[in-house]
Parts: sequence; C-alpha cells; structure tokens
Amino acid sequence: MTTFPATFPDGFLWGGATAANQFEGAYLADGKLLSIQDVMPHGITAPPTQEPTPDNLKLEGIDYYHRYADDIALFAELGFSVFRFSIAWSRIFPRGDEEEPNEAGLAFYDRVLDECEKHGITPLVTISHYETPLHLAKTYDGWVDRRMIGFYERYARTLFERYGSRVKYWLTFNEINAVLHEPLMAGGIWTPKDELSAQDLYQAIHHELVASASVTKIAHDLDPELKVGCMIIATPAYPLTPDPRDVLAAKHFEEANYAFGDVHCRGEYPGYLMRSLAEQGVELDITDSDRETLKNTVDFVSFSYYMSLCQTVDPTVPAGAGNILGGVPNPTLESSEWGWQIDPVGLRVVLNDYWQRWGKPLFIVENGLGAKDELVEVDGVNTVLDDYRIDYLREHLIQAREAVRDGVDLLGYTWWGPIDVVSASTAQLSKRYGFIYVDRNDDGSGSLERYKKKSFDYYRSVIDSNGAALD
Repeated sequence: MTTFPATFPDGFLWGGATAANQFEGAYLADGKLLSIQDVMPHGITAPPTQEPTPDNLKLEGIDYYHRYADDIALFAELGFSVFRFSIAWSRIFPRGDEEEPNEAGLAFYDRVLDECEKHGITPLVTISHYETPLHLAKTYDGWVDRRMIGFYERYARTLFERYGSRVKYWLTFNEINAVLHEPLMAGGIWTPKDELSAQDLYQAIHHELVASASVTKIAHDLDPELKVGCMIIATPAYPLTPDPRDVLAAKHFEEANYAFGDVHCRGEYPGYLMRSLAEQGVELDITDSDRETLKNTVDFVSFSYYMSLCQTVDPTVPAGAGNILGGVPNPTLESSEWGWQIDPVGLRVVLNDYWQRWGKPLFIVENGLGAKDELVEVDGVNTVLDDYRIDYLREHLIQAREAVRDGVDLLGYTWWGPIDVVSASTAQLSKRYGFIYVDRNDDGSGSLERYKKKSFDYYRSVIDSNGAALD
C-alpha cells in the first residue's frame, strides 16, 4: 500500500518574499535616483505624479534600508532557509542607461547578502520587480523601446558578476504577465494605458521576453550552476457555467497568461498567441537574433498565487472587485477584505497544471493574505491575533503538499510580505500581509517598531517541522 509523507521533500526551501520598492525606503540614499514607484503614491488606483509627493508611503517604506540586519535576524528566527528580495535597478544604475554602476548601491546589497549568509539563508533575487528607473520610463517609454534590452542586459550582467558566487537563484521579471493590465508598473511604460496601442504593448512585451532570455544565457555563460527562473501571476480561471462558451472563455483567459510561460519554457511563441496578435492587427518586429535568443529557456518556473476567478460570456454578470486581471466572482468562494477570492484548492490546480504543461521545477514565490490587523497587548506583549492569516496559510500549504504528492517538483515556498510592507496595488500599509507587524500607518505616522504576530510562531512551527505541523 502506498503511503504519502506528512512533510515536504528534504531540502524544501521555506521563506518569505519582498520587493525593494515596497519596504526599503531611503528612496534617494547613496546615489539612488527615482524609480516609477516613487511617483506612484496611490499604486495602480490613480495616475502617477510628475515628482514624488509626501503621501507616497513607498518613499520611506518600512525603513528596511537602515534596519535590514535586524529584519533578516527576525527572518532567521522564523526559520527561513530562503529569502526572496529584489534589487532596486535605480540603486545600481540610477538613470538606467549609464555605462557604469553606482558602487554605493552595489555595496548595500553586499551587506544584505552578508546578513543572509550569517544566518544561513539562501537568497532568491528578483532582478526587476516593478521598479523601472523613472528616467527609462520617461525618456524611452520603458520597454516599448528596443534599447531597453541592452540597458537591462548591462544591469543584469553587473549583478551576476558581483553576486553570482553568492546568489544561486535568480528571477528575471516579477509577474511579467501583469504588463497586459498595468503597463506602467510592470513595463515602465509612461504612455497612459488608455492611450497605449496594442502594437506598442505587445512590442514592449516582446522586448521583455527577449531580455529575459538573453540574461538567462548571460547567467549560464558566466556560471552554469546559476538557476534562472521566470515569474508569472498564476490565476486559474474556471468557467462560470457548463456552457461550452464559458469553458472557451476561461481557456482563452488562461492562454493570455500561459503565453509568457510558454515562451520562457519552450523558447518560441505559441500558435494561439500569434493568432490572437494577428486578430488584433499586431505585427511584432521579431529579428532572427530575437528568435535565437528566445531559445535560452529558464531553469524553473516561479509564480505568485493569491486567487482564482471565473469567466463567462454573459455580459450581465458583474466583474469582481479588487482583481487587476478581471474575471467574475466565483459564487462558491469567500473573499478577502480587498475582494480577492480565497481558493486554496486553486493552488493545487495551478501546480499540477504548470508541472504537466512545462515539466520544469516550480517555486511558489508569492502567496499571502492582505488584511487589516489590530495591534493588541497580550500578557504585556504587543501582538496581532491573526488566526485568519494562520488559517489561510495552513489551507494553502496543505494543497501545495497535495500537489507534491501528485508528483509535482516543487522547490520551495515564500510567503508574500513576511514583514508588513507597502501594498503595490493600493500603496497602503493597512493592507498587511506580514508575520511581523510594523508600526506605520497609512497617514505616515508610527514608530516603525516591529512586533511578532500570532502567525509568526505558527509559520515557525511549520518550517521547523517541514510541514508536519499542518496536521
């Protein structure tokens, strides 16, 4: 009789994920210049400003830039074996198109890696996480311009040469498929999205895909032991009804996201995407060199998973709230305070789907619950009684374990925002994800002190037991 282990595989990587623009702060420190996030005080809920404004919480973040050693020590106390963080492009190349990097910026991440090594934590580094240098956005319209490929190659090569002996796992672009819906945040495209043509949008996507493949080759040429992954938003779509047209609508929605993984994993454009582009009147400028470059496929596929959605051809069904990818609500699921539907089983669906489609190791690099937390005192200690977060974590990890039992090759799991950070979508701090509470509020007030939530001890027990504590 076959028995299944109660734990995850030996060597499974447990940790948390962050982004420089959401928690570092120090937005002009040590030679750094502005990124697009420094002029997005309301996230994706309002247009960018021309210059930074005082209401932009990301300018100070949670002051990780000055508190990184203490914060990484807290991650070590949680038991992290991996820590996903991004490098701010505008710390390394402040404008983005310089010939030489900014040494002070490079030195900061040397110090971060020192702390990771001190605590035995493996770094997982995102090269570009929604923080294109503002100069590149305004001067070149971001990834619409083919010259961005060269700027990105120079930046990535600088990182590989500086940190390649210290960082094994790299991600090229965060949630690269988000550019379909948020071209400024995900593509550094300054043209307002309601004025952006499909031709320019998909040409920008092509440039990003070529750049991703190119730096994958650069990494492998420098050190064949480096592992480079793509990173996509995973949002499974279910047909709202058994109507075959709803089934097809769900399939077409998923194909828009599959396309990014297909190119990264198979090294060429899929036929269904080329048909879609032709029907939109889009004719990509693809050179022979581009086609050859795209053949440099990734070593693993990483993804974020927060929710699922439904699709229907019925125009009378209202769209869901809070989901940038669209879709309609699933009547069988509950939603978070921000309208994101909670679907643990969907994580198992995604893991099996991606594994069977691409056959490459998978890495859950974002999963989490944003909620309004209340700091309370228990036995003289400030904490948050976040049982809702514990329940969310437990149910999703149980489904991840089921996928492993299904035969999925899963490398690890990094919870989004192990410490409270500024939300990318809403630029709020009240939308909290962390196991560690940060005393800062949406109006900018607060001491920035850190407090362990109830979920801190729970996640530590899960990591210590390699998942056995889920039962």
